[in-house]
Amino acid sequence: MKRERTLKRQFNLTLLLILVTITIVSGIIQYFIIDKQVEDNVKREATNIGHSIKQGIEETNLASRAIEQQIDYKLESISERIGDHLPKNQADITEEQLQELKEEMNVAGIDIFAEVENDIAVVKTTEPAELGFSMASLGEELYLQFQNFLHEKKVDAPTIYSYQSDDTFILYTAQSGSREEPEFFKYSYYHEKGTDYIISVFIEANEVYQFTQSVGPETWIQQVLQTNELAKEIAVLNPLVFKDPSLAEAMYPPLEKIVYGNYTYKVEDEVIIKMLEESKSVSRLDEHNGNKIYKMFIPINDGNVIYVAMDYEKMSAPFTTYSFILISFGFISLLVLFFMTTRFFNRIYENITKIKTQIKSLEKGDFTARSHVKNFGELGQLSVSANKMAQTLNDVLSQTREKAVQTERYAYMLESEADNSVDKVYVMSMEYTSETRESLDELLYLIEKLENYLQTINTDDSKAILAKVVDMRELVKVRSSVSTEMTITLADVLKSLHGQSAALTDIAKDLLESMETFNLDANEK
Repeated sequence: MKRERTLKRQFNLTLLLILVTITIVSGIIQYFIIDKQVEDNVKREATNIGHSIKQGIEETNLASRAIEQQIDYKLESISERIGDHLPKNQADITEEQLQELKEEMNVAGIDIFAEVENDIAVVKTTEPAELGFSMASLGEELYLQFQNFLHEKKVDAPTIYSYQSDDTFILYTAQSGSREEPEFFKYSYYHEKGTDYIISVFIEANEVYQFTQSVGPETWIQQVLQTNELAKEIAVLNPLVFKDPSLAEAMYPPLEKIVYGNYTYKVEDEVIIKMLEESKSVSRLDEHNGNKIYKMFIPINDGNVIYVAMDYEKMSAPFTTYSFILISFGFISLLVLFFMTTRFFNRIYENITKIKTQIKSLEKGDFTARSHVKNFGELGQLSVSANKMAQTLNDVLSQTREKAVQTERYAYMLESEADNSVDKVYVMSMEYTSETRESLDELLYLIEKLENYLQTINTDDSKAILAKVVDMRELVKVRSSVSTEMTITLADVLKSLHGQSAALTDIAKDLLESMETFNLDANEK
C-alpha cells in the first residue's frame, strides 16, 4: 500500500534534503577555499624562509667580502715585499731564502711557479706537498690566465679572483686540495716585470671560513630548522653543477651541487637546470614515504637556488582541523535549525490537523465538531471561523429539522382531516343532490302540470305566465346541474387536498430522515 505523503512528511523530507545539500555544498566550497589557503600559506611560509636565507647569504657575503678585502690588501703588500728580496731568475732562488721570508712575513707558505714542459707548476716551495703542483690540473681557463699573467699579458677572469692589480691577483678563499683536513687559504699571485716566475704567497684564511660557519648560510639554515618545525630541510643549490657535474671535480673554483644545507627530497635535475634560463620561483607538492612535502626553489642573484622543503601535512593540519570544526559547527547549527523548524512546523501541523479533522467531521454531517487551536495567528483565526461556521450550520439545520417536524405534523393532520372531509362531503353532497333532485323532480312535475293547464287557458295573462313557467323550468334544470357539478368539484378538490397533504407528509418524512444523518446535538454522540 502506497504511503500517504502528508504535508508534514513532505516538509520534513524537503527540509532534510536542503540540510544535506547545504552541508555538502558548503563542505565542498570550504574544502577548496581552505585547500587554497593552505597552499598560499605554505607558499608564503616557504617564500619567507627562502628570503630569510637569501638575506643571510647576502649579509654573510658582504661581511665576508669586507674581511677578505682586508686580507687581499695584506697579501698584496706581503707579495711585493717578498718580490723585492728575491732575484730576477727563478734558478737563483733557494729554499733557504723562501723559508726565511716565510718566517719573516709570517705566512703559511711561498710557492714559485714557472713554465715546465708546456705547463706552469710549482718548482720551488716552502711546503714539500706543494712541489710539482700543476696549474693545468685546475682547468684550462685558469691555466690560460696564468700563462697570460706570466708573459705580462692581460688577465681577465673576474669569476676566479677577488682582487687584481697590474702585477697581482688574488683568488677567493678556497679549501686546500693537498691537505687531508679542511683547511682554507688565500692564494696571492705576484709577477714582477722582468722575472721568469710567479710568486704565490698563501696564508691561512680560516677566520673567513669560521665567520661564514658562525653567521653564514649553514648557521641560518640550522636556526630556521630549529625554530620552524614546519621546515623539513633547506639547502642552497648550484644549478651549474647540476647541468655539468664535472665542475664538482675541478680543484678551482670549488663547486658543489649542494652549496649549503641538505637536499634529500630530490626532484628531477631538469627542474633546477631550467632555472638557469628562467629565473623565477618554482614550487611543487611531492610525496615521500607517504608524507606530502611542499618544495620551493627560489633563484638568487649569485646564480644559486635556495631550496626549501616544508611538511605540507603538518601545515595543513590546523586548517583541516579548522575546516572540520567549521563544518561541524555549521552542520550542528543546521541540525538545530532543522529540529527547531520541524518542531515549529509540527505545532502548526497539529493545529492544521485539528482543523482538518473538524472539516472531515463536518463533511460527515457532525456539526457539533469543534477545533481548539491555541494560536493567536492565522490558524487561530481560521479555527474560530470554522467553529462559527459549524455553529451557524448547526443552528440552521436544527431550525430546519424543527420546521420539518412541524410540517410533518401539520401535513399528517391535514391529511387526516382531508380524508374525513372527503367522505363527509361526499355523503352530504350525495344526500343533498338526491334531495335536490327529488325536489326538482316534484317541482318540474308541478311546472309541467301548470304548463298544461295554462295551455288550456288561452288568454294573454296565461300566455305570459306560461312563458315565465317555461323559463323557471329551464332555470331549475340549470340549478340542478350546477349543484351536481359543485358537489363533484368539491369532492375532487378534497381528494386533491388529501393527495397533496399525503405528499407533503412524505416530503416531511424524507426530510426528517435526511436530517437524521446530521449530528446537531453534542449529547447524542
